[in-house]
Amino acid sequence: MTTHDLTKALTALAPEQHKYAIKGIQRGIEREALRIQPNGTISQQAHPKGVGCALTNGHITTDFSEALLEFITPVSDSAEETLKQLHDLQKFTLSKMGDELLWPISMPCFIEHQDDIALAQFGDSNIGRMKTLYREGLKNRYGSMMQAIAGVHFNISFPNSFWKSLQTIKGDTGSLQDFISSGYLGLIRNFKRELWLISYLFGASPALCNSFLQGRSTELPFKKLGKGTLYLETGTALRLGNLGYTNSAQSSLKVMYNSLEEYVAGLKAAINTPSDIYHQLADYKDAQPKQLNKNVLQIENEFYSPIRPKRNANSGETPTDALLRGGIEYIEIRALDVNPFAATGIDIEQIHFLDVFLTYCLLKDSPAMDWDSQQRSTENLDTVVSDGRAVQVMLNRSGETCSLATWGAEIFTQLQHVATYMDEAYGVSYYSETITRLSLWVADPDLTYSGRYVKQLKESGVDNGYFALALAKNYQQSHETTPYHVYSDNYLNQQAEQSIVAEQTLKAADNVTFNAFLDAYFKAK
Repeated sequence: MTTHDLTKALTALAPEQHKYAIKGIQRGIEREALRIQPNGTISQQAHPKGVGCALTNGHITTDFSEALLEFITPVSDSAEETLKQLHDLQKFTLSKMGDELLWPISMPCFIEHQDDIALAQFGDSNIGRMKTLYREGLKNRYGSMMQAIAGVHFNISFPNSFWKSLQTIKGDTGSLQDFISSGYLGLIRNFKRELWLISYLFGASPALCNSFLQGRSTELPFKKLGKGTLYLETGTALRLGNLGYTNSAQSSLKVMYNSLEEYVAGLKAAINTPSDIYHQLADYKDAQPKQLNKNVLQIENEFYSPIRPKRNANSGETPTDALLRGGIEYIEIRALDVNPFAATGIDIEQIHFLDVFLTYCLLKDSPAMDWDSQQRSTENLDTVVSDGRAVQVMLNRSGETCSLATWGAEIFTQLQHVATYMDEAYGVSYYSETITRLSLWVADPDLTYSGRYVKQLKESGVDNGYFALALAKNYQQSHETTPYHVYSDNYLNQQAEQSIVAEQTLKAADNVTFNAFLDAYFKAK
């Protein structure tokens, strides 16, 4: 899309009846954080009892491993409130963790052996046992080290007023929900095309403890620091590359985003197709299961994607069935590293940037994306992950070679137009200020998160693990001395207690065996 086309869309939104339609963007954040011991090694303790039950506490749970906490904020139209809620959840949890700390970066701490990473435990109810067996499958398919990687998921939805304005402007006479679903898919395609920019700006995992490799060889151009640190001199986000949350076994999955039906069909094929790789692992029908089933994907959540279309599912409903029932409700961005420079793992500047960038992805034309185009976007991401801060990095732009600096500058020119529109709608100036500030990062890679991280790491002269441990201690003290902003100790204790009762109720309601429960679940798919 040319700048002229984007300007045309923004001009159409300028009249009074559309000008404020974008007000009311809703967001939610899921921040993962590894629990560590005071010496920086992974926690061997069970999920802290004081925060309740991981299965039924909607604010504080675990992700893939028992030590990997996940903090979940409710939906809010205030970015400031969301960050305050995130702060409060982490403050409360730290108070229940004894002398343990929260690891402040994405790539894990020193881990001697992957068996030190315990699978998340969700109790004895059928659904709880299913969640743990799913993780057993992940361990046996990909290894446990990957399950110790942390990230930040950013959920966003645009207000109905905005969708109605866009539908009117475009002269669309179909159903509003179909228009919304189509719009979100267009956003996703554009996001994938320019995902490399997110990795460049906010990638914050250019270094790791060499224990993470567990003796595996890699072609990445690592340099060594201290006793056991490996880092990429000009890399950005190891978490997003081949060492992180990727799955080579999924590389053949052709999940496309040109229509909701196409996307769902691609995922459903994967969860119903027997795997050539995992068929030898025992599944739930065996006495000692090692995975849920023998298909390419055990369940839909196993599909690792940097962005997902989502709808809140009803009880017992799969994510894809929820999408087919009601269309796309919101978007989940899964491409963010934990921000090591923020106690909450994400800061307000990132949220303001994402608001503008995702609005830009929605407003600009989004042609259909074939498989070759998706592969190009993955190759661009890989380039930036391993070498994004190098001088004159070249990317593949629609089959033509283009420098990161040139492409990035063009994107920021367009983002500035979107930011101006959003500032006027919200009566603020921070959107334009954020875009102006971050635009400087394209010309100066040292300003990016990964640039700052490598610089500080080298200046400190200490291993990555000790550097991160010092941050963890600082953030623990910060949370301890800062009062609650939104929640209270009493409220969060009540939530914890209620979650324990809710888990017991779930277990008591089970009226079939675990195998029969899974039979019914997979039959419905």
